[in-house]
Amino acid sequence: MAINAVSMTTPVNSTESTKLTTPMTSADAQQSFAATLKDAITSVNEAQVQSDIATQKLINGGDIELHDVMIASQKASITLSATMEVRNKAVEAYQEIMRMSV
Repeated sequence: MAINAVSMTTPVNSTESTKLTTPMTSADAQQSFAATLKDAITSVNEAQVQSDIATQKLINGGDIELHDVMIASQKASITLSATMEVRNKAVEAYQEIMRMSV
């Protein structure tokens, strides 16, 4: 198996270069940001729901192992913590922008 060298002069795919040069309107940017934010919140919620389902299965004596429940619980906890940190940084950035003088 040959190992190829990594080069900084690797050409960019044509689809990527068109995305970078195409101007985005403010409305498009807002919709894109809103969709990304909604997807992230949905994935956090899904992790929480999966953790709750796994916990209920374990409590009711279902066919699930304890370590699977703990893994689901930790995944939910980590995703929620990461989401809260991103929210905190976004609020701090907003507050910093509001403190700037024009």
